[in-house]
Amino acid sequence: MKAITTHILDTAQGKPASGVGILLERESEGRYETIFRGSTNDDGRATLVEQGALEAGVYRVTFDTGRYHAGQGTKGFYPRVQVDFVVEDATQHYHVPLLVSPYGFSTYRGS
Repeated sequence: MKAITTHILDTAQGKPASGVGILLERESEGRYETIFRGSTNDDGRATLVEQGALEAGVYRVTFDTGRYHAGQGTKGFYPRVQVDFVVEDATQHYHVPLLVSPYGFSTYRGS
């Protein structure tokens, strides 16, 4: 599957982070256009760009971690996590996982 996907794990609770708001944008001529707006499913996963719709370029994904933590009854330090990345080859799959806790986060290019 050639797409952009994500999986968010709440490391403080040891479980998937469901219901996290996500915004995916693609840079075009110095401006960003919205590609996806939604949230993670019960398993903390979301498909942001479907197979066949992926284009090369610079993308920005924003995770609404502040609202997620508030919904968990927790105060967090980061109201959102924003990750910029480059899609060089639109025939590949791009997986952008996020590990999150109220006072930290980590991301990487997954498979």
